[in-house]
Amino acid sequence: MGIHATARIVADRTGLPVLTGEGPLALRRTRSDGPGLRVTVVGAMSAPLGGDRLAIEAEVRDGTRLTVDSAAATLSLPGRVPEPAHYEVRLTVGEDAELRWLPEQLIAVRGSDLRMRTRVDLAAGARLVLREEQILGRHGEEPGTLATRLTVHRAGRPLFDGELRCGPGAPGGWDGPAVLGGHRATGQLLVVDPEFEKEPPGVRQLGPTAVLAPLAGPGALVTAVAEDARALRAVLDEALAHLSPRSNA
Repeated sequence: MGIHATARIVADRTGLPVLTGEGPLALRRTRSDGPGLRVTVVGAMSAPLGGDRLAIEAEVRDGTRLTVDSAAATLSLPGRVPEPAHYEVRLTVGEDAELRWLPEQLIAVRGSDLRMRTRVDLAAGARLVLREEQILGRHGEEPGTLATRLTVHRAGRPLFDGELRCGPGAPGGWDGPAVLGGHRATGQLLVVDPEFEKEPPGVRQLGPTAVLAPLAGPGALVTAVAEDARALRAVLDEALAHLSPRSNA
């Protein structure tokens, strides 16, 4: 049997009334570089391993700003049992509230099998900056199996639903030219801001393997692949700098 653990964050105008972690998911309130609150996820032990079921829940209540980051990359590791690990992220952002979800990279180590699901529910006036980065294997290593899905609803209506499967347990073609094209780092940046309803961002290419495109709603999505984690972060940082004036970052 693997570890079952849930971490919970609630941010409101009074501060952080709920900040609880379990098992490998330790939470620390840290100093913010700008307005609002900041929480850092600290890995208290190696996880996720095969058979683990981990979850993080974050609620940002009306009129509140919260940044959530992590102290280090997350390594998906093989476990003692031949079962996949599961990692659930559930985010809720209220009216005139802002969440900046900026964890470090997720590394799919050889022999690992991780199913990760992120669900986001936004109020009509909410703002979101969400970054995801997946690294397929450590340096010189074959990747583990990784399946990720990101679903975003705004005011109860679907805004985005995307899924990626890669590694030896994924359907064929995941490493072909239509998907990763041999790259071992992939990621996306999603920015949602009511200001985009007045002035939506235009399509923009960010180097040879990354593009910024508007969504059918007040949002912008950057998708990228790169040779390594450093190159991937550079292109996503460039995209965030381009979008940040609108997102009130």
